[in-house]
Amino acid sequence: MSEIHRTAHRRNGRRALAAGLAPTLVAAGLLAYGTAFGVFGEYAQPRAAAATAPAAWADDVADGFASVDALGQNGTYGGRGGRTVTVRTLPDLEKYATAAEPYVIVVAGAITMNPKGKEIKVASDKTIVGSGTSGQIVGGGFFLGQGVHNVIIRNLTIRDSYEGIWNDKEHDWDAIQMDGAHHVWIDHNNLRHMADGLIDVRKDSTYVTVSWNKLSDNNKTFGIGWTENVKTDITIHHNWLRESEQRNPSTDNAAHAHLYNNFLEDPPDTEITTSYGNYARGSTKMVLENSYFRGLNNPVIMDSTAGLVQRGNVFSRTSGRNESGGTAFDPTTYYSYTLDPAADVPALLKSGAGPRRSLGTTTSAAGAGAAAALTVAKDGSGQYTSVQKAVDAVPAGNTSRVVIQVKPGTYREMVKVPSNKPHITIQGTGVGRKDTVIVYDNAAGTPKPDGSGTYGTSGSATVTVQADDFQARNLTVSNDFDEAKNQNLSGHQAVALRTAADRVLLDSVIVSGDQDTLLLDTAAPDKLGRVYVTNSYVIGNVDFIFGRATAVIDRSVITLKKRWDGRSAGYVAAPSTAADRKGFLITRSTVNGDVAAGSFFLGRNWHAGGNASLDPQATVRNTTLSAAVKTTPWSDMGGFSWKDDRFAEYKNTGPGSGPAGGDRPQLTDSQAADQETADWLGDWTPGN
Repeated sequence: MSEIHRTAHRRNGRRALAAGLAPTLVAAGLLAYGTAFGVFGEYAQPRAAAATAPAAWADDVADGFASVDALGQNGTYGGRGGRTVTVRTLPDLEKYATAAEPYVIVVAGAITMNPKGKEIKVASDKTIVGSGTSGQIVGGGFFLGQGVHNVIIRNLTIRDSYEGIWNDKEHDWDAIQMDGAHHVWIDHNNLRHMADGLIDVRKDSTYVTVSWNKLSDNNKTFGIGWTENVKTDITIHHNWLRESEQRNPSTDNAAHAHLYNNFLEDPPDTEITTSYGNYARGSTKMVLENSYFRGLNNPVIMDSTAGLVQRGNVFSRTSGRNESGGTAFDPTTYYSYTLDPAADVPALLKSGAGPRRSLGTTTSAAGAGAAAALTVAKDGSGQYTSVQKAVDAVPAGNTSRVVIQVKPGTYREMVKVPSNKPHITIQGTGVGRKDTVIVYDNAAGTPKPDGSGTYGTSGSATVTVQADDFQARNLTVSNDFDEAKNQNLSGHQAVALRTAADRVLLDSVIVSGDQDTLLLDTAAPDKLGRVYVTNSYVIGNVDFIFGRATAVIDRSVITLKKRWDGRSAGYVAAPSTAADRKGFLITRSTVNGDVAAGSFFLGRNWHAGGNASLDPQATVRNTTLSAAVKTTPWSDMGGFSWKDDRFAEYKNTGPGSGPAGGDRPQLTDSQAADQETADWLGDWTPGN
């Protein structure tokens, strides 16, 4: 199929990390998301398939066109009524997926395809679903051939068959391919980084619904057609497409294509440029409703022979072709559905697309069991006028996600998320990160109003997170303490964001300050605290990423800034890692700033409190380093030699990178294989 408006693809040839990350992405996620939002668990030991009790989602049925009675099939319910089995190995997955009888197949862990690119030929009457967020298919996918029907694929991450050639003509390796199948439901998956398509609906496949998926980090992402016939009926709703070059989707000769409440996003300054969004080709009849397009070239295009009706869509920072015309159809003739407001779609999908810990609820504002949402607005148009008031309103001990949607504005306040309020997301609702700002100006030496002393470094934070499973998205957290005006103050450390919890996701945020900007802490020295930062900016000058947490900074920009007196000098990272833990991993990112060449260290070893038992760790890999980075990038701290701790680089680029040497240790390929995102985050999937 010829595609139009190809743009130069800004991708360096790179080996995918073991986690296959983007969301977050995922997540996103994903996400993806760029990055996205990876899923982990590669090192779990496989076990044989075993019978298990049916889960609640085994009784779920599809919506949209997959719910329509046709071709002798009454809706789509997968393997419901058949035996439920749990699989952890490729032979077991293939055995049950290809069986003649119905099965509910629970994937509990990462399954790697052998050979790479393998697509399991799924038989009819199957539900294939990930267990929580652990189910992964790595390096291959699924094929649904002619006549295969009544198949559900849910809650899986399918990733990483990419072979290093972007427009790959040699490896037709998809995540999910259909050739002549019908009644198929693809729901709540994270699909990314494949050699060919993420979803291909080909050769008269029909009665298909694709919902609540995260599709990212791919070239030819979602193709529909490959036929001269005009037969395909397909519903595509509540999907998040991010960092995808083309086919988003490309819909060729579809009889009825209903697209609604999707979020298509092309973030600036990322590796992939989207050439077009939704495309109605040939004789397609398309209805496109209440979707959100952000930053895309040619967001909606159509052939002169197609019919495309648009209603209620939002276009933000888009350019090029945005087309509609002709007639289409009325989806309510075939099934009922409820639209979410287009303005709510980005927040809904960032918190709800992709694999979930437990299925059966959605984050749709229109759906039953929707995640709780609280709104904050300075002008009084929301439920609360401050972010802290919204946090205070979340019940203690909450067990499901609460999304605090913060409207654009500057919120000058200190925010604390206490440990008894997990699963909170603070989400800016503006177009970009700079639209929603939480800022305050305390420093370590700032006196407390009650006269009980000063705040100290950790107490100076503008935002403090003590609750597990916290997320921050699409906003800025800043500490604007003015060092120049407070030279008489003892203690200029001024934290913007402190995390002291496990499973913290910072996605599309700016964290800005000077000294000690981002404190990545744990709840206690013996507690694990994992943090994943993606698609974000961290700004500062002295030890501005520091702490004892296990943290990954992925696909982000670390911005170096001058000190209050105009000097260029500083340190990026100051890990204070326990000997049996992972420290900081900076990967696929950029370190730059308007500072003098050779003026900044990548980091130094912080033995907090003079604790000699600590073993600080920082790895910087696959990252672009500006000339501001010193040729000897690591420094001693507090009388401890960095050479006695864990500091290394791997395959960095840019004028600030350099060859291996005694003052610049580099990982071998073998060592690098054990220092990837999956090694840091373990069984946690950011974004869920």
